[in-house]
Amino acid sequence: MPDRTRIEKLEVWVGGLSRPELMRRLDSHGILLNVHAETLLQDVVFEERDSHPVMVTERTVAELGLSNGATLPQILEAAQQQGLLLCPMDTGPYLRMVLTDQAASRDPVMSSGRAPDGGLTVAAEAFRADHEYPKGFYLRFVNGHSWLRGYRCDDEHVWSPADRFIFQLPPPSV
Repeated sequence: MPDRTRIEKLEVWVGGLSRPELMRRLDSHGILLNVHAETLLQDVVFEERDSHPVMVTERTVAELGLSNGATLPQILEAAQQQGLLLCPMDTGPYLRMVLTDQAASRDPVMSSGRAPDGGLTVAAEAFRADHEYPKGFYLRFVNGHSWLRGYRCDDEHVWSPADRFIFQLPPPSV
């Protein structure tokens, strides 16, 4: 895989658009959606609200101290122990619009029961405990197209040590 831009610290402005405006903006950026992303985008959290900054960072599962891989609850717990926060659920679409230099995936397969090559999973609180309902978003660049995709998994699914997550950094202390 070619060198990719790693997100050490990136400010993303989240909110400020109505759902129809957000959908038009995603479309105008050429961002493709899967059915799970479309489902998530129907949630009330995507109603218009004031825009606010969210400072994000990237970590692999291994960087969280989970060198053998881990389940999503273990990943989120390890991140919390390192002072990282979950992103607001609506971070995914706004991050997708500003992250224009994501490296292309080597593997164009879109659904394989594992985190996709080159994907960035946005760590956020799931809307529902139902494992059939999408848990959240991931970002991917495949065959020249930017994707905002929703994903599903249960609490037993083991993520690879190389899988990449986006977390919110805590606000700076004053």
